[in-house]
Formats: sequence, C-alpha cells, structure tokens
Amino acid sequence: MTSDTAAWFRSIPSLTGAAPSPDLGRLPTDPVELFLAWLRVALEHGVPEPLATTLATVDAEGVPDSRTLILKDVDSRGWAFAGPASSGKGAQLASAPAASLNSWWQPLARAVRVRGPVVEASREESDADLAARHPAARAEVAAGDWTLWRVEAIRVEFWQGAADRRHLRIVYTRSESAGRGWELTVTRAGEELRRYDSAD
Repeated sequence: MTSDTAAWFRSIPSLTGAAPSPDLGRLPTDPVELFLAWLRVALEHGVPEPLATTLATVDAEGVPDSRTLILKDVDSRGWAFAGPASSGKGAQLASAPAASLNSWWQPLARAVRVRGPVVEASREESDADLAARHPAARAEVAAGDWTLWRVEAIRVEFWQGAADRRHLRIVYTRSESAGRGWELTVTRAGEELRRYDSAD
C-alpha cells in the first residue's frame, strides 16, 4: 500500500527543466573541457549557486558521509575543494583518500558526477586559497589548518535528464589502453550510442 507521504512525493513534479541538447558529434576528449562548457551554460541560464557541489566520503568504519561545498577550481589536476584539515571531511580523507562529487544544475536537469582518489595540494596553494577567502571567513580558520584537496578523476559522468525518462549519459573513464587518457561512452536510456577513447 502506498503511504500518504509517498503519494504526496509522487505528485510533486520532477525533471521540469530542459537544457540545450549537447552536440554528440563534437564532444571533447577531456571531461574538464565539457564540465567548463556545461558550467558556462548554467551561468548563462542563471542557475543559482552553480559551483555548489556535494562531496561524499567514507568514515573509518566505511560508512558514507556527504556535505555541500563550493568548487574552488577544475583543471587537468582535478576538481578542487577546500576546508579545515580538522573537519570531519578532513579526518575522513586522511583515513580514506578517495571521494565523489555531484553537481546538480536546475532548471537545466543536468548533473555531473566525479569520483577518484583525493590528494592534498601544496601548502602554498592551500595558503593562497585561504588568503583569497573573505576576511570574516578567513578569521575563523587557524593558519596552517586550511587545506586544498583535489579529486583526481578516474570517472566523470555528465547526466542530462529528460521528461520522458530517456536520460542521456556521457561517461569519461580513465583508460589504460588510451595511455591513461579517457574512454568515452555515450548512452541514452541504457542504449549505447557511441564509444571511443582519446587514442582514437
């Protein structure tokens, strides 16, 4: 039997937005380039807080944990975020240095998922990030306790939702056959549309 809450949830519209369809014949060979392109589209459409992303880690017992934070940078080195080393995420990353990120851009019905090992940036980079924070925010952090981390992506999924539920997935996976480049797979509603790697 369906509960009243479940019925209420089903009555709330979902995937109400829409975004320009990506040109599947001109996808970049590197996910960073596509991420930045999708971010620009989000900005053009007035998506609020487009740099907000959910970071998922695991604790010492292997139990998942998540929180929302702000992306600091994205480049060939990875997806960067920061926080106090003494925080919960800092402790979890020290014991299990891997994570996933999830960005959700509505009303474009777009999401990007990134996962991979996490590495600390240099002390100089961490200090520079702290120095760039608003003075009020900076005053709350002890010097030397602020850390910049990067997720060194091994898998990046670009998800484009569709009202008919024929969702599009563009997935980049690190590939040994491509010399540690990227294998790219595109599917819609589970049907593979194309596959290639950066060595092609």
